[in-house]
Amino acid sequence: MRKRSSLLKTGFALLFVLLGGCVSYESRSLPYDAWSLDFFAPDYMEVWIETADVVDINEHVFRGAGSGIPATGYPRGLSKGIPALFKGDAKGWFKHPAGKGRYVTGANLPRLVYVRWQSMAEPQTYEAYIEITESVRQLMRKREDVFCAFDGKVITDYRQLLVVGLAPGGIAKVWVKGPCLSATEVTRVQGTISPKGPYGGTSNGKHRPLSEEAKAYIDEFGIPYGSW
Repeated sequence: MRKRSSLLKTGFALLFVLLGGCVSYESRSLPYDAWSLDFFAPDYMEVWIETADVVDINEHVFRGAGSGIPATGYPRGLSKGIPALFKGDAKGWFKHPAGKGRYVTGANLPRLVYVRWQSMAEPQTYEAYIEITESVRQLMRKREDVFCAFDGKVITDYRQLLVVGLAPGGIAKVWVKGPCLSATEVTRVQGTISPKGPYGGTSNGKHRPLSEEAKAYIDEFGIPYGSW
């Protein structure tokens, strides 16, 4: 397993060097315009994504396909201070996982996703190499008719959203879903500690700070390792 992981990392790095982030709009086999790379984190387990990079099945590299703050349930975006009652629960994954991200414009279906993120709850910086298998791509290509509440009728939909959950301990779990199709779990990856630390070693080991609410939750309930 370690040897396979090492080979994935080496191959990914070589692709970056050899291809230099080139993008081609040819030989694309998508049944839709683009697929989206989305991220979320469990309640109060705040995350900062330093970078998410993609290699598609044509071996084209898409750097910076994701970055910044992912979706989460709590704390809410406009919340201030420490609430009298914590409404969220950090244990486990959301029943209906949904993330925040962007469409990887010009890419074919993914073969490999690299993500490096700060788990501010610990704090620690992790990186993970997520291999997207052909069986997953088949799900992303599959056309399905489904009743969509947004449209109020039966529509044709695809699982064009690749959703990645990032949790303490370096866990990355992946689902595929459509705007009106439920999420299907496809893989779970154990990331590793990034050897250079936060910001590629440029911050003297300093991570982004937790929000006041998330810090108070962790002080009271701790980090539920093993639930993800």
